[in-house]
Amino acid sequence: MPSALQQGLASCHSCGMLSRLPAHARGHCPRCHARLHARKPDSLSRTWALVILAYILYIPANLLPILESRALLTAESDTIMSGILMFWESGSWMIAGLVFIASIVVPLTKLLALTWLLVSVQLKSRRRALQRTQLFRLVEFVGRWSMLDIYVVALTVTLVQVGTLASIEVGPGALAFGAVVVVTMVAAHTFDPRLIWDAAGDARE
Repeated sequence: MPSALQQGLASCHSCGMLSRLPAHARGHCPRCHARLHARKPDSLSRTWALVILAYILYIPANLLPILESRALLTAESDTIMSGILMFWESGSWMIAGLVFIASIVVPLTKLLALTWLLVSVQLKSRRRALQRTQLFRLVEFVGRWSMLDIYVVALTVTLVQVGTLASIEVGPGALAFGAVVVVTMVAAHTFDPRLIWDAAGDARE
């Protein structure tokens, strides 16, 4: 069965209406007047740039302190991992597990999944197209809840006990962590999953 692209059709990225592409390169959706594209422009290059940026930001997000607390004579700083260890040693195992999964496992898993999708598309892989599409949907679904990672960091800050003469501030690690979350969400948005099926369609032909 020929694909929509082979029949000169394209789905609008804004309203989802299926429209016929004009003979020239540019066209607009007849319903919402958004620009029509057979595929998202520069999808691979943009997604690669964002994924690489997220990998770079992931390092300071885990190495730099996410919070800095100061008392009269003492000053302390805590990273994500030190906060996890603090909760674990205090017996708050569920909180430690929640912070570990939301702050370390989930962002890294999303990055690895996007990397695999990008590599498979660039290699024009014809295998497991359906499974890769389902993986992208999972990454996209998790991305909708990615801001929960930020709330986990806020929870870490809130649960730190400070005295009346103490102050607590968000560290640079929290800013880097928030940037990882946002950049990863944008990377999932710029990736075009239809590229997965382009090679699979050529294989069927």
